[in-house]
Amino acid sequence: MGDKAGTRVFKKSSPNCKVNFTAYFQFFFEHLSLFLFVIVFIMHELIMHSVLFQITVYLGKRDFVDHLDQVDPVDGVILVDPEYLKDRKVFVTLTCAFRYGREDLDVLGLSFRKDLYISTFQAFPPIQEERKPNSRLQERLLKKLGQQAHPFHFTIPQNLPCSVTLQPGPEDTGKACGVDYEIRAFCARSVEEKIHKRNSVRLVIRKVQYAPEKPGPQPMVETTRSFLMSDRSLHLEASLDKELYYHGEPISVNVHVTNNSTKTVKRVKISVRQYADICLFSTAQYKCPVAQIEADDQVSSSSTFCKVYTLTPTLNNNREKRGLALDGKLKHEDTNLASSTIVKEGCNKEVLGVLVSYRVKVKLVVSRGGDVSVELPFVLMHPKPIDLSTSRPASGIPALTCLIRTWHTGHTAKTTSWDTDFWVFVGCKP
Repeated sequence: MGDKAGTRVFKKSSPNCKVNFTAYFQFFFEHLSLFLFVIVFIMHELIMHSVLFQITVYLGKRDFVDHLDQVDPVDGVILVDPEYLKDRKVFVTLTCAFRYGREDLDVLGLSFRKDLYISTFQAFPPIQEERKPNSRLQERLLKKLGQQAHPFHFTIPQNLPCSVTLQPGPEDTGKACGVDYEIRAFCARSVEEKIHKRNSVRLVIRKVQYAPEKPGPQPMVETTRSFLMSDRSLHLEASLDKELYYHGEPISVNVHVTNNSTKTVKRVKISVRQYADICLFSTAQYKCPVAQIEADDQVSSSSTFCKVYTLTPTLNNNREKRGLALDGKLKHEDTNLASSTIVKEGCNKEVLGVLVSYRVKVKLVVSRGGDVSVELPFVLMHPKPIDLSTSRPASGIPALTCLIRTWHTGHTAKTTSWDTDFWVFVGCKP
């Protein structure tokens, strides 16, 4: 067929034109994934061309990176059915909120939620003062969707917190506590008009940080402890092999003890602790151990001891701990322990929602009291992913995809609403 695009058709006949059901079943199961892909594609095309859709939001991604000097812009496109729009306007809002109480406790007008930031953009009719140059993805979408599509732009302030979810307890229901970001699109005559939740499109996004390219110096701390009735002291030195660790990476703790005192070290306790600073109406700090080791390593008087301990902090071993800080979740996706928060110098910490940090605590249990302990701060984050905009497929042309969130009404007089997500291919850079 040359270079002309088309649909590949598979054909297979049995000998003497006799029907061989075994061969047909074998062929079906061998190409089951292809059949499912074709069915999903046809359903998607039918849905996307249905006149039932009223509002559709297109976004290129859901994770927006905080680079400390700037945050990735939130650029998208909204598609509105003109019969549904009529003489109203199209608004899109970006909200950063901190929920600090269970959703089922929001009664009698008391809400356990504080909006940290709200920004509103009028997509249609556009305001000339708010117009910005469209991104490459927006240009492709506007060309593909036609005149009923309208771009929108948001800039996330640098002093806003990253998306963090506080792990609920086994019996907790409703939306989990934490910091989240939400894009909401709706049609109204004015932005002050009260909009029912089912008459709008809501899409949760995340503000994330990745590990810096240049990690800090190797953490090392030492302390000397003197005891009563002993003219000599006990010296403890602890260090990590590096300052930056990725999620799921083991942490090596080097412990060196010089015991010149008359006491005996009975045990060595190593723990990794997560510290979450909750900055809302007042600042409070919560700590939670996420990995720990207790070894019966004894250090007698007038002796030395050196050993390397290995710990791996993971969420799988801390599923039941209520209030543990996790990275923001999207729908039913699994997550991990919250990444360390990197704050730019001079940033006002009081406006931040949740600040996460980690420390390794080394504790020596000494006979007859007088324990000795030190703490080593470190950074736990995800590595910076490869920029998808610079990656090229086999054809050498970077593809464009976008996320779609839709809302529509049914045929009946009673209004029904639901939303769904699609990742679709938009086009290639010419």
